[in-house]
Amino acid sequence: MVRKTLAGGFVAAAGLVALQSPAFAGGLERGGYNIDLLFDPGKVAAEAAATYVIPERKLKNVQDVDTTSGAFPFNGTAAGNGGGNLNGLSTSADGSEGYWVPRIGIKAGIDNADCMFDYSEPWGAHKKPGRDWAGANEDIETKVESRNYALTCSYRFDAGPGQLRIIGGGFYQEVFGFQERLVQDFTGVPPAFGGLQSGVGRLDLEGDGWGWRAGLAYEIPEYAFRASLVYNSEVKLNDITGTLDLSQVNGTAPFDVYGSQSMPDVVELKVQSGIAPDWLAFGSVKWTDWSQLQKVRFFCKDPAAFAGCALPGGVTALDLGYRDGWTISGGIGHKFNEQWSGAASITWDRGTSQGYGTNTDTWTLGLGAAYTPNENVEFRLAGVIGVVTGGESGPVTLGGEAYGTRARYDFGDDLVTAISTSVKVRF
Repeated sequence: MVRKTLAGGFVAAAGLVALQSPAFAGGLERGGYNIDLLFDPGKVAAEAAATYVIPERKLKNVQDVDTTSGAFPFNGTAAGNGGGNLNGLSTSADGSEGYWVPRIGIKAGIDNADCMFDYSEPWGAHKKPGRDWAGANEDIETKVESRNYALTCSYRFDAGPGQLRIIGGGFYQEVFGFQERLVQDFTGVPPAFGGLQSGVGRLDLEGDGWGWRAGLAYEIPEYAFRASLVYNSEVKLNDITGTLDLSQVNGTAPFDVYGSQSMPDVVELKVQSGIAPDWLAFGSVKWTDWSQLQKVRFFCKDPAAFAGCALPGGVTALDLGYRDGWTISGGIGHKFNEQWSGAASITWDRGTSQGYGTNTDTWTLGLGAAYTPNENVEFRLAGVIGVVTGGESGPVTLGGEAYGTRARYDFGDDLVTAISTSVKVRF
């Protein structure tokens, strides 16, 4: 009877793990990849989930360290393009914005085969410190969004006391966004007419690509045991297209730009097991290859569109300078009765910033509850509270490239909170 009790508590309590994970991870991570629905024991199951994250990153002691102007605005490699001296502006700013993370999926199983289709938004970022801070030459607003459409299937067969599951699938991914920052130019503007011109430059971009996943899982349902190892490939955005708008700066009409970049590959190990009647322990380790996102350079489609198009390093670049990310999580779940179960977890995420940017280490605590009024419907609610550790951002050289050359600032330990909810229906 112990085996049956463990398995009964597994379905609801273990499902809370996915709700507690999203918070304020490094790099451009939002919801990441999640295939937990594939393991649902029902023949057909559909799930919808949403998470709202509130990071409270505050920038302080901001200093403009590039007070020059130059003939090639908006380019991070040209000397003298700092937007002028901004040190008279505010020395503090908000370094983050709240965001939603949605996810929907449907899974169907026939005999020992299961397939799942899901929509998610794995990557993203949103910063909006505004125009009136001393680092406006680094950022006024940056927003990155993504859409991911995936089909994942598995086949399981008996192996020892449990079942071995082979997992494979593919996904199509779209990434898009923009960046605005203050730039300045004196090209063609005589001193008698004011000399320097400054204004907001804007880069818009979009790209798409395909990826694949493969993995293995071993399950012993009667003990509520499951171990899975899944690899998600990189997504090559070989044809990122966009526009660069410098019309506020020198009257140049917006012109087309292009670039390329790969979104990271991800490896994740998850283990869950019943440890006593109605009790479950779980943990995970995830590695994300954020180090391949350094400088994302953009080049002019028409070399004659603008004088800066002749620069060998591109007309502009998104500076990221990330290192690889690691996320480690562990917790316990408990089934209180046939309708209610709960779970608690603690997660550490290694920051991806290396002296430039604000993606430092994060520690979070998650608490969640699941209500199952009957065997066909399940409601979940979870909350997360945590700390994003402090640090500083400024000029640094990574791999021979300069980053953070426009502004210097620091930040203390900041609070991050999130709330997640989902509903699952089985047929």
